[in-house]
Amino acid sequence: MSLAINVLTRSLNVFHLGGSACNNCDIEILDTLTPKYDLERFGIVLVGSIRHADLILLSGIFNKKSASRARLLYEQAPKPVVVVAVGGCACTGGMFRGSYNWDHPVKDYIPIDAFLPGCPPKPEAMISAVVKLIHTLRGKKQ
Repeated sequence: MSLAINVLTRSLNVFHLGGSACNNCDIEILDTLTPKYDLERFGIVLVGSIRHADLILLSGIFNKKSASRARLLYEQAPKPVVVVAVGGCACTGGMFRGSYNWDHPVKDYIPIDAFLPGCPPKPEAMISAVVKLIHTLRGKKQ
């Protein structure tokens, strides 16, 4: 994790990986890029390739098939990469826990650095979580 400090001292390239869910978290993640929040002014941009990612945002639940894809994408990401589970579904399975489509929490498949619960978490919470994670990795007190 200490190697992630160097990555987080520059602009962040964020890769969003959605599992099977209701897409409310996906909408809120995209809302952070609208002019109201405008994360790009801070150098945080969404990238379309996992090979350019510094940070992976996971949303939704991951069944066996999507979990194997998530594991493959995590292995293809340049290291160090920081992984954040966004929303109740990615954190614990949420309302889908125990359903036919849910297998295990995503943390059982890939390592998660931070959990951001909520159904869905608001853009302000996502921004705050990323800032706190950066400060934690840099060793600063909140």
